[in-house]
Amino acid sequence: MAEFKEAPAGAPMSVQLTTWLQNRFPTAFDAYRVHMSEYYAPKNFNTWYIFGSLALLVLVMQIITGIFLTMHYKPDSELAFASVEYIMRDVPWGWLIRYMHSTGASAFFIVVYLHMFRGLLYGSYRKPRELIWLFGCAIFLCLMGEAFFGYLLPWGQMSYWGAQVIVNLFSAIPFVGPDLSLLIRGDYVVGDATLNRFFAFHVIAVPLVLLGLVVAHLLALHDVGSNNPDGIEIKAKKDPVTHIPLDGIPFHPYYTVHDLLGVAVFLMAFTAIVFFAPEGGGYFLEANNFIPADPLKTPLHIAPVWYFTPFYSMLRATTDVMVAVFEIVVGLAGVGALLLLRGRMKIVAVVAALVAIFLLRNLDAKFWGVLVMGGSVVILFFLPWLDKSPVKSIRYRPGWHRWMLAIFVAYFFVLGYLGIQPPSPTGTVIAQIGTLFYFGFFVLMPVWSRIGEFKRVPDRVNFHPH
Repeated sequence: MAEFKEAPAGAPMSVQLTTWLQNRFPTAFDAYRVHMSEYYAPKNFNTWYIFGSLALLVLVMQIITGIFLTMHYKPDSELAFASVEYIMRDVPWGWLIRYMHSTGASAFFIVVYLHMFRGLLYGSYRKPRELIWLFGCAIFLCLMGEAFFGYLLPWGQMSYWGAQVIVNLFSAIPFVGPDLSLLIRGDYVVGDATLNRFFAFHVIAVPLVLLGLVVAHLLALHDVGSNNPDGIEIKAKKDPVTHIPLDGIPFHPYYTVHDLLGVAVFLMAFTAIVFFAPEGGGYFLEANNFIPADPLKTPLHIAPVWYFTPFYSMLRATTDVMVAVFEIVVGLAGVGALLLLRGRMKIVAVVAALVAIFLLRNLDAKFWGVLVMGGSVVILFFLPWLDKSPVKSIRYRPGWHRWMLAIFVAYFFVLGYLGIQPPSPTGTVIAQIGTLFYFGFFVLMPVWSRIGEFKRVPDRVNFHPH
């Protein structure tokens, strides 16, 4: 048993209380020391590094508002819509809690997308941070599931029919698809059983997994240390006496203040939306979701919430024409393997190409659409091993690498926009080009990320005090 420390005689009450707590809960003080006051972060962080803390803030906000909403919400197909109206109209401050929760869902995806973009920008997924990126991608996947399950709960028209469409997509999976979609729905149509299942997943199951992944993400980050805009490992150069990184500063108080500034700006924008435009122009809350769910009346145009639309656009783009293009690409890859590879690898590659062509011709385009939509998220997990660039940060890469990233982001926005719009021949062609570029960006990354003239990375981080 550790010896108790005694507060100095006549010490202020705050010192006495701190000493009392430290004697009885030293683990908390050790955690504060390891993860805050003695966690040394690079001193050249910029504005891009505030979105991780903002994501944590929104997560806490969603949990708190969600708890208050569950106090009045009824997970019953006959009562769900009315209970949401009751929260909005009769519960004191219920409208504010509901709008904070609905706006928070969109805010969560905004800050997470920006957080992931920063990782792409500065190579934060590269060695030794592969596990941090994997945990982050798993968080993103859980977040998508959480949003999908929560979207049904208001039991409005778009909620109901959006769930009907998405769950039916699982039936396209060969052999197990129909049984899988039945298992998810709990019935042959979206109904009371579906609502109860989605409520349980949204309120209990997914948040528990999400919290565990967030803790793992932060612990892994603090074990290997944060990346920085220069992509330099600050642990490589330490003071010989103190063993503190020469380019590091304590996370607290320097970056807690830095993050608090970001929090203040974020909260001003967030509250402005909550009070003046909670529907977000129809993107955060659709007009059709203010109409009770009607299984006998299908909305004219069914589309998911904006943060799902890039992936939904890829699903819609996978038509029979797109599958034919895939066949041509696989065929060319097989011919290339036949000409370039040797020995056993040649046989394996050719057989794989023939099997792929057979499957492409004999499976429905709907299945390939589901596969493309899922693959567009799963491929992110492989990013640490796809990028073969000799440098991490975009600062020291060839200029055309920036254009590649800019076009990738632009196409992601275009796909998101097209996913909201009704299908059209022109939109389908543009979405198909965007889908091919999206996957080409990652699949060809081992080749294009090596090409070009790279700048010399400095020995120390670039930092200009202000």
